[in-house]
Amino acid sequence: MYSLSMLIVLGGLLGLYVLWKSKAPRAPLPPGPKGLPIIGNVGSDLPRGGKDWEHWLKHKDLYGPISSVTTAGHTHIILNDANVATELLEKRSARYSSRPRMVMAHELSGSDIFVTVQNDHATVRAQRKCILSQLRSENALSSFYPQVDMVIRRFLLRVLQEPDKLIDHVKTGIGGVILKVAYGYTVEFHDHDPLVDLVSKTAFAFGRINQPTGYLVDSIPALKYLPSWFPGARFKKEAQEYRRGFDALANWPFAFARHQIKEGTHEPSFVSRLIEQKGSLLSPEEELKIKCSAASVYQAGYDTTASTITSFFLAMALFPAAQHRAQEEIDRVVGARLPTPDDRGKLPYVNALINEVLRWNPVVQIGIMHATTEDDIYEGYLIPKGASIVPNIWAFAHDPDVYSDPMSFRPERFLASDGHTPERDPHTLVFGFGRRICPGRPLVDFNSFLTIARSLAVFQIRKAMKDGREIDPIIDYQEGIVGHLSPFEVSIQSRSTEHEALIRSIEVEDSISRGDSAVLESVRV
Repeated sequence: MYSLSMLIVLGGLLGLYVLWKSKAPRAPLPPGPKGLPIIGNVGSDLPRGGKDWEHWLKHKDLYGPISSVTTAGHTHIILNDANVATELLEKRSARYSSRPRMVMAHELSGSDIFVTVQNDHATVRAQRKCILSQLRSENALSSFYPQVDMVIRRFLLRVLQEPDKLIDHVKTGIGGVILKVAYGYTVEFHDHDPLVDLVSKTAFAFGRINQPTGYLVDSIPALKYLPSWFPGARFKKEAQEYRRGFDALANWPFAFARHQIKEGTHEPSFVSRLIEQKGSLLSPEEELKIKCSAASVYQAGYDTTASTITSFFLAMALFPAAQHRAQEEIDRVVGARLPTPDDRGKLPYVNALINEVLRWNPVVQIGIMHATTEDDIYEGYLIPKGASIVPNIWAFAHDPDVYSDPMSFRPERFLASDGHTPERDPHTLVFGFGRRICPGRPLVDFNSFLTIARSLAVFQIRKAMKDGREIDPIIDYQEGIVGHLSPFEVSIQSRSTEHEALIRSIEVEDSISRGDSAVLESVRV
């Protein structure tokens, strides 16, 4: 046995060691604005909604490619350089693949049902594996092509019939593709669809609550104990509303798919295939995994693809030369039909144009934050355990050291030619880094190509006219992490009577086709 005196000596040595460790010099945090005691940079040093990426980009001029702020003892590391992001979030992904636990996103609103913000590593791995088992590549998605083909053709018809409602048609068309793939659900093209309306609301909520420092309660967690009636505690009511939306998004379309499978009337889908693979062995845990995985596919796939397609239509009105060159390529390669997935490899300029849309207006302006699982040192700076890492995707995509003349729209930057090496593929920036790359990216890419290539094939997109004069569309963005444009006006017409006939070839089928909203209402949860 140890003597009392020896225990006292050991205790004293341990105390001295702890004291020495607390006094030992540590590497400094990356530079940033000087904060106040206790609260740190809470206040004017942080963005509060709006264009976060513009606020954080100012740090690059002031502090360099990596900077930091603190909020009530919590460290945020701001990355304004793609090479720094690649080094930390990809090459050191073992330390940087977690997500910060945010009060609003996780504790109050329940948005952690989505794999994109989930920070339990076992859950993340299980859901990613589930998604990738069905949506890993365009080859895997090809089996859904007949259903997707019909939805996109109906989208083209709606745009032709009511071009002034472009944004609504994009929401319905993009939502229709993803709902068909995820759940085998047919949207209502003749009226508002309840699931499209629902995801529009939840997408807005998701973007707001996952903004870095977007809610004060994330900087000062004790505020979560305020009653919802207390002045300044409106976030509590918002969180309750958001939670109802997220729960409905996970449960309602899943209940529809389950009902259709039970009735034997289902179409092949992400959900039906996974359930059929398990058969009678489907446990409650497996069902929850499939349900949350499908909700993640719908939420993220809808949000990012809708942003891409609206950005495309605006870009074509602003940059007609790029539109004309893409149309010439489609006419030469595809001819008088609609492009299919098999045409993609023969349309290099169209692919370059899609890349430029992604770069010019990234689908995600501020990446969803990563979190460190242990201390790290980068260029002499301390990245402490638990820090939130904020990748400024807009800054990466408009960096003049990476992209020549970054404010210009130039698809040819991605084409190899004599004396020109293609610039960095924006897919490596906008869909995440390391172990948190978006698992639904192949579906977004598949959907974006078909929608954009077919729109180029049949439409002429121009600036809107008023009193005989062109109207320059206003480029502005909605609040949130996804690059959703504010409403804008453009002119959309068929390129010719032959192209109009090609679009209208689906009219008879469209007129008798009905969506699944009636069945959906019967299984409302």
